[in-house]
Amino acid sequence: MNKVIITAQELHRGYKVGKKTVEVLKGIDLEILQGEKVFLCGPSGAGKTTLMYTLAGLEVPDRGEVLIEDQNLYTLSKRKQSKLRNAKMSYIFQNYYLLPELTAIENVLVPALIGGKDRQKEAKEILTRVGLSHRLDHLPAELSGGEQQRVAIARALVNDPQIIFADEPTGNLDSKNGSEVMNMLLELSDEYNATLVVVTHDPELAKLGDRVLTVTDGKID
Repeated sequence: MNKVIITAQELHRGYKVGKKTVEVLKGIDLEILQGEKVFLCGPSGAGKTTLMYTLAGLEVPDRGEVLIEDQNLYTLSKRKQSKLRNAKMSYIFQNYYLLPELTAIENVLVPALIGGKDRQKEAKEILTRVGLSHRLDHLPAELSGGEQQRVAIARALVNDPQIIFADEPTGNLDSKNGSEVMNMLLELSDEYNATLVVVTHDPELAKLGDRVLTVTDGKID
């Protein structure tokens, strides 16, 4: 049986709206296994993206803990948090967030360069794997939306992460491209034995995972 790689304990997160605090996460507990594909679903405003960002080290909870394996993420220094995220996690977003002045392969190499690693060979191999061997030296503006998201997937895999967080990764794509990108992401996460945590509003996409967690009013149903 695979080990637990992400643990959340009594997670609370709120935002100030005027003089009031709106509580978005209301004491969430969960465990996610290494290699598991978990989809976070729920209505808009339910807290699913906030939950993913809090698990991913991108938003600090007001209360509660997030453990990545045995490391308590939010008790680490900012420097150690950054090092942990670079070594073990990667991120895919709806809007791709590719650097416009960098080519496809240069964008893929960014996480490796931050971590001080030489991954030129791996970057080429992954871009070939996602069908972009002929697009290595193209800028994002020269790529379609589906191609840009494939570059983002390759970038997410270049450091061989244990966990991939994906926030509405097919949200800006048509149904055909969206389906292709999601199937590719699932297949590659299998190959890399990476844990995959996906936020989606699409219940059909969510059926492709191992487990669906429905977030409603700040809690998991």
